[in-house]
Amino acid sequence: QVQLVESGGGLTQAGGSLRLSCAASGSIDYVNAMSWYRQAPGDQRRLVARITDGGRTNYADSVKGRFTISRDSAINTMYLQMNSLGPEDTAVYYCYVDVIERGWAQEYWGQGTQVTVSS
Repeated sequence: QVQLVESGGGLTQAGGSLRLSCAASGSIDYVNAMSWYRQAPGDQRRLVARITDGGRTNYADSVKGRFTISRDSAINTMYLQMNSLGPEDTAVYYCYVDVIERGWAQEYWGQGTQVTVSS
């Protein structure tokens, strides 16, 4: 089994910054892509940013230039640095990983962390 532990969410004012972390542990052979999704009230879960095992990144248009995704593969941890936050960024943020576990490809979601941005 693989466990994902997210941290770093919270409340901030518009224009502020937050940094999310997602640490993967358990019976992992290898971590492929790692991603952040978010889900605002009444909306579907949407991709925010993704990083491959080779370090290639892609972002939703709405966060380009404000958010930066990174990872430390040595400790199977992913980060999301969020700057210039606005109320539209308020959502539950979920970590999503694509791993090789005991020789099998598996996918896991984190439990989610709330980010609230006040105007």
